[in-house]
Amino acid sequence: MNCSRGATRVNILQSVQGLESGTAIFNMTLILHKRNRTASQLLAAILFLLGFAYAQPVSKAITTQIDGRNAILLGTDWYPEQWPEARWEEDLRLMEAAHIKVVRIAEFAWSRMEPSENHFDFEWLERAINLAAKHGIVSVLGTPTAAPPAWLTFKYPDTLRIDEHGRRATHGIRAHGSATSPRYRESCRRIADQMVLRFGHNRNVAGWQIDNEYGYARMSFDDVTKNSFQSWLKAKYKSLDSLNEHWTTSYWSQTYDDWREIPIPGEEAEFHNPGLRLEWNRFVTDTWADYQQNQIDVIRQHADPRQFITGNFMGFFDGFDHYFISRPLTFASWDDYVGTGHLDPVGNGLTHDLVRGFKRENFWVIETQPGAVNWAGVNNFLNKGEVRVMAWQAIGHGADEVGYWQWRSALNGQEQYHGTLVGPDGTPVPLYEEVKTIGSEFAKAESALRGTTPVSEVALLNSYDSRWAIEFQRHSTKYDPVALLKTYCRFLSPLSQSIDVISPDAPLQDYKLVVAPSLNVIPDNLAQHLSEYVRNGGHLVLGPRSGMKDEFNALLPQRQPGFMADALGGRVEQYYALEKDFPVSGAWGEGQVTIWAEQLKTLVPDAEVLLQYGPSNGWLDGQPAALTHKFGKGRITYIGVVLDERLMATAAKWMVDMSGVKPVFGRVPDGVEVCRRVGGGKEVFIVINHTQERQPVRLPRPMTLVLEDGEVSAVDIPAYGVSVLADNNAK
Repeated sequence: MNCSRGATRVNILQSVQGLESGTAIFNMTLILHKRNRTASQLLAAILFLLGFAYAQPVSKAITTQIDGRNAILLGTDWYPEQWPEARWEEDLRLMEAAHIKVVRIAEFAWSRMEPSENHFDFEWLERAINLAAKHGIVSVLGTPTAAPPAWLTFKYPDTLRIDEHGRRATHGIRAHGSATSPRYRESCRRIADQMVLRFGHNRNVAGWQIDNEYGYARMSFDDVTKNSFQSWLKAKYKSLDSLNEHWTTSYWSQTYDDWREIPIPGEEAEFHNPGLRLEWNRFVTDTWADYQQNQIDVIRQHADPRQFITGNFMGFFDGFDHYFISRPLTFASWDDYVGTGHLDPVGNGLTHDLVRGFKRENFWVIETQPGAVNWAGVNNFLNKGEVRVMAWQAIGHGADEVGYWQWRSALNGQEQYHGTLVGPDGTPVPLYEEVKTIGSEFAKAESALRGTTPVSEVALLNSYDSRWAIEFQRHSTKYDPVALLKTYCRFLSPLSQSIDVISPDAPLQDYKLVVAPSLNVIPDNLAQHLSEYVRNGGHLVLGPRSGMKDEFNALLPQRQPGFMADALGGRVEQYYALEKDFPVSGAWGEGQVTIWAEQLKTLVPDAEVLLQYGPSNGWLDGQPAALTHKFGKGRITYIGVVLDERLMATAAKWMVDMSGVKPVFGRVPDGVEVCRRVGGGKEVFIVINHTQERQPVRLPRPMTLVLEDGEVSAVDIPAYGVSVLADNNAK
C-alpha cells in the first residue's frame, strides 16, 4: 500500500456509521498520499476536471490588489452593531479623514444577524455597508462562526466543544463551537449562505473572511471526533495490519485489532505513539480545512467572482498545516501582534515571509496592533513611530492591506483594554494621527506599488510535519525549530535582502539557495524533489535533525539524512543533546556549538569537511560537524550543529557566496531593513530604520523618492523612519 504523506487531497463523504451506532455522517477531507510527483500531478488534474479538487487561481494577477481601489490599503475592524446607528456617520467620517479604505465587519455579529433560529436581520448591516461606501470605504464580511449565538448553544449543546478532560465549553467565550459537530457545521453553513445571498453581489463588499482565527484549531474530544478520526485512519491505511506496521505498535503492546480501539491523543498526549500524534495533527488540519470548505462552497456558489475569500491566520501558530488550509483561499491573511515588548524586525519580517509563502503570493495583514494589546504579560505601548514602521515593513514583505484591530473600544466585553484608534468616548486617541500619516503615505505610494511583489533568490523551508515531529520529541527543551529558523533568517536576510519561506514540496527551481534548518521528516518522494533541485544546480543546506523520520513519524532504517545521504556523500553517525557548549573550527573559523551536535562521517572522497569538533565529550573530538558535497550541477551542505552567532554569520556569508546570491540593494547600516517589490517593469525599495537614531543610507544608484519628490543618491532616515524609493533603471 502506498500511504506516504503527500499534498494532493480530495473531499469525500465519509460515513463513520458501523464504527459506532448513530454516529453522524459528515464531510471530511482525505489525504491522497503519493510517492511519484508526476503521477500526483496527473491525479490532481483528473480530480480538478471531475470537480473534486479545490479551486486554484490560474491567473498571475495580484489578487490582493482590488480592482478599482488603491493597490495598498489601510483598514480597520468596525463593529457597528455595538453602537447606536446615529453614531456610524461620525465614525466613518473619522475613518475617511485617516485615509482608511476598508473595514472588516460582522465577524462577531451572529446574534444580531440571526437573533433567533432561522430568523435573519441584515437590514442594519446593509445600511452600515452602504454608509461606509459613501465615505469611500469598502467592506470585507467575516462569517461569524467563531462566536455562535446563545440561543444556538443553549438549544443544541452538542454544538459546543468538549475539552480533553471531558468538560463542555460554556457560552460567552469564543472558539467554543465544535468543528466536528454536524449540527454546528450546518448552522455555520446556513448563516454563511444567508449572508452571501444578501451580499454576494453587493458592489460595496470586496470579499469575505472565513471565521476568525479558526477556533485556535481547538478540537472537541467527543465520540463524534473520535469516530471520525478512526474512520479517517481507516480510509488512509486501508488495513490495521498496515497501520500497526507503520506505527510499530508492537512497542508497549499497542497493537490494534479493531479501528474502534484507536484513541485520540487528548490527555497525556505526550505519552502517545509518535505516528498516532502526527496523524492526529493531520486529521486536525483536514477537519479545519473541511470546516472552512463548508462555508467556502456556499459563498462561491452565490458570490460575484470578483469577491475574494480569505482567512486570518496567526503567524507561526502550528495548530494545523497552513499550506493546505490556504489552498482554496483567494489569498492568505494574518494577524500581526507584538504583545509584550517592541517590534522584532527579524521575527516579524520572517512571519510576513511565512504567510506570503502559504500561497507564494502577496497577502493581507487583516489585523494588527494599534499601539498595545490586552492579552500579553505586560501590555506596553509601542513607541511613537513604531506603528508606522511596522505597517511599512508589512508592505515591504508583500502585504497589500494593513488593518487595525479595532476601531473603537467596546464599552464592555473581554478586550476593553486593547488598543484602538478611537476611545470609548468616540474621539481619536493619540495614535490616530500616526495611523492617519500611514494612510496618507499609502495613498501616495499605491501607484508605484501596483502590480509588484517581493522576489527572492533564497528560500527557507518550513515543514509542519517536521516541526510537529520535533515538538513531540524535542530531546532537549532548548531545541526550538522556529527559533533556529529565525536564526538562519537573521543572518541570511541582510546578505540577500529578500527571503521566501515555503513548503518543502514547493517549486524550488527559481532559488539559488534553499535552507532547511530542521527538516526532520524527509520521505522518499521529498528526497527526490530536493535531490532534483540540487542536481539541476541549486544549493541545498540541511540543518541538524534532518532526514531522521519517514512520513509516518517512524525512524528511517538508514542514518541521517536518510534518503539524502547519497547526495550528501556523508551521514550522521550519532546525535547528542548538549548540556554545555563545545568548540569547533574549520573553514568558517573557530567558535562554539550549543544545544545540539551531530557526529558526521564522509562516505565519498570528494565530500568536504567544513567544521570539526575540538575537545568535547570524547565521542565528538576531531569528528566532522559540517559537510558539503557537489552533486550534479549543484551542491548539498549539512550542518549538524547549532552554531554560535559568529560562526553563523560566517556560515551564512559562505552560503550566499557559494550560491551566487547578491544583496538586492547593497550594504546598509545595522538596524536598517531593505525590502524590494518588483513587477510591471517597476522596482521599488522600502528602506526602514528600526532604530531610534538617524541613519544615513547611500543608494546603489540614483532613485526617485515616492513619498516626497525628487531624485536622490542618498537618504538620511530619521528614527523609526521610512523611505520609499523607485528605481529609475528598473527593467
